[in-house]
Amino acid sequence: MQTIQPQAQMVRYSIITQKNPREIVLLRGSGCKWRRCRFCDYHLDYSKDEAANFMLNQQVLKNITGRYHCLEVINSGSFCDLDHATMAEIKTICRAKNITQIHFECHFRDRAKIKTLRADFAAIGVTVKVKIGVETFDALFRESYLEKGIDTDCPAAIAKDFNECCLLMGLPGQTIASMRSDIETGLSHFERVCVNIMERNSKPIQPDPAVITQFQTEVAPNYQNNPRVDILMHNTDFGVGGNTHAK
Repeated sequence: MQTIQPQAQMVRYSIITQKNPREIVLLRGSGCKWRRCRFCDYHLDYSKDEAANFMLNQQVLKNITGRYHCLEVINSGSFCDLDHATMAEIKTICRAKNITQIHFECHFRDRAKIKTLRADFAAIGVTVKVKIGVETFDALFRESYLEKGIDTDCPAAIAKDFNECCLLMGLPGQTIASMRSDIETGLSHFERVCVNIMERNSKPIQPDPAVITQFQTEVAPNYQNNPRVDILMHNTDFGVGGNTHAK
C-alpha cells in the first residue's frame, strides 16, 4: 500500500491492456471518510482544498484518449469524495473522448449515492460500473480484525448495489481454502473480482509472506487466465499509485 513521501512520486494515469482493457486515472479528493481500516493508509492521498484537487485532477484527465472507450476512476475513498468540478470534468471528458463505460469505487457506507451516479452518466450515454472493497467475505475476520465497516455478512446484500469487488489476500490468518472461497464467492455475486496482495504500509496489519507464497503457488494459478479476475501482486500493477503526501 502507500507511505508518506513527496507527492511527485505519485503516478496518476495509466493504460491497462490486459483483461478488460481501459484507461485508468488516480484522482485526488477529500479523502476516505471511514479511515478506520487497520490495513489501509490510502486515505493519506487527499486534500481539503477542492480548488487544488480540481487543478491536479484536470491535468490528469487531460491524458485520456478514449482508446478503449472505457475509463476507470479511482481515488482514496468513494467517488462522492471527489469535488463537483472534477465530476463535471469527467463527464466532459467522457463526451469528448467517446467513453461509453466508466468504473468508480465506493465504500459500502456510500452506496445510497450510486443510483444518482448511474443516472447522471446514463443521461450522457455512459454505463457506470461500481467497485467495492470487500477484502474478504468472512464477516467476522473482516469486521473484527480489518474493521472494514460493512454491516452485513450476506454476500448478496453486499453485491446488491455494486458490479465489482476488491479482495485483499496475503494477510495473517488466511488459508488456501479461505482465499479460494473468497474468490469463488466474489465470482458468484459480482461481474469482476480484483485480488490485491497486501503490502507493508504504516498501518498495524502487515502482510504474511507465508500466506502470500501460498497464494502464488496454490491459488493464483487457478485464476491467472480468468478474464473476470485481476490479480495485483503489487498495488501499482495497474500502473498508477506510489507514495502519498497528505495536505
